[in-house]
Amino acid sequence: MRCFRLTVLPLVLLLAGCVSASREEQAAREQVRQTGAQLHPAGGRPDLPVLTADSSLADYLRYALLNHPQVEAAYDDWRGAVLAIAPARALPDPQFTFQADIAETVTSFMPGLMFDFMAPGKRAAMGREATAASNVAYRTYTAAVLRVAADVRKAWIELAYAGDVHGLYRETITAVDTALALTNAEYATGRGMGNFEKQVRLQNLAAQHHAHHAAVADRLVAARAQFKSALGLSPADADPPWPLPTLTVTPLPPAQELWQRTLAANPGLAQMRAMVDMAVAGVDVARKAGTPDFTLGAMADLKMNPLMVRPTATVTLPIWREKIRALLGSAEARRDAAVARVSAEQLNLAAELAQMLYMVNESDRMLAYMDGSALPNLDRSMASVAAGVESGMASPAMISEIQLMAIEMRHERLDVLRSREIAATDLMLLTASVAPTGAPLPPDPAAPPSF
Repeated sequence: MRCFRLTVLPLVLLLAGCVSASREEQAAREQVRQTGAQLHPAGGRPDLPVLTADSSLADYLRYALLNHPQVEAAYDDWRGAVLAIAPARALPDPQFTFQADIAETVTSFMPGLMFDFMAPGKRAAMGREATAASNVAYRTYTAAVLRVAADVRKAWIELAYAGDVHGLYRETITAVDTALALTNAEYATGRGMGNFEKQVRLQNLAAQHHAHHAAVADRLVAARAQFKSALGLSPADADPPWPLPTLTVTPLPPAQELWQRTLAANPGLAQMRAMVDMAVAGVDVARKAGTPDFTLGAMADLKMNPLMVRPTATVTLPIWREKIRALLGSAEARRDAAVARVSAEQLNLAAELAQMLYMVNESDRMLAYMDGSALPNLDRSMASVAAGVESGMASPAMISEIQLMAIEMRHERLDVLRSREIAATDLMLLTASVAPTGAPLPPDPAAPPSF
């Protein structure tokens, strides 16, 4: 009977320490599993999209999100935080003890087993704190995914800008060479004796644009290196198929909708809210500091006949009230600081949103002016000069000069469009709308649909 009790007692104590996972922990594990199925299908490398020169920006975004080490690192941190929930809510490991009395011989030989116990409420609070910490890690992972997507989009914009400007400089050089040839012909025939200064100016302009053209070629090389890095490829890796992107205007929702999306889904704000939850759970843990912990165990003297069993028990005495008050006060201070940081972040986001909207709206007004007035007027001026050339009332060199003005206006339009799209990308990052459909992100019920 005593041997039976010695066998049953550790089993009862062990079963008493078994606590099932909470719904929040189970949900976190499922999120990690779903995301891991995309990043590590069957425990291996993900199936990367096959890229071609005709692949869309969304295809390149999916490739980067499955390939970039920054996403991998954030995912592993998140997975580690989720796995840390179970140890946080579990009992301490049991201890095997040994005691012997030795004189001339061994007079007693007493192995034993000890179990440390916490109050169930304390372990539950520690589990909630670990669960909240895993949610912070999830928000950090989400922010990393969105940041990589934004970097790819900005690299795409830079690649498109460099390619378009490179082509414009070729047009500019051709137009300058044509204008210079016409000016030289007029000067040689004696019809443009006052064109010497124009010749010098055009020669200088041609040399300047040749230098700009060479610089833009270097910029295109740098843009490709930036794009390759944004895809998660090292310089030693083979180059991806280079796309041929063009800059276009990305439509955006109204300002009020953007603000609502920011409040609901901004990754930084969501991370700070998760930190508030973690701080609140930390306050619950601190409130349990006054709850005693205890230890139960038993030792059996195998030398005794009949068998002697020595039960043991200890209990902590949380009598230092000042220490407990300080622990609780410290946890509450961290909670209050986390709440204040959320409010401060909302103020910062409101200012950032207003600044980005200003940049987008200013760019839209300039684009509307260029597309609606400036460029059409230059086209009309060119048509008028061409009619004057046919009637002999205008010089052919004037056509080239207007062409140069139109190309310069297109240069300015590209600069405005580039600034506008970078600001639009920042807005998409602010509202967590920059990642494409199919990105390795578990569904977030709080997030609005992407635009």
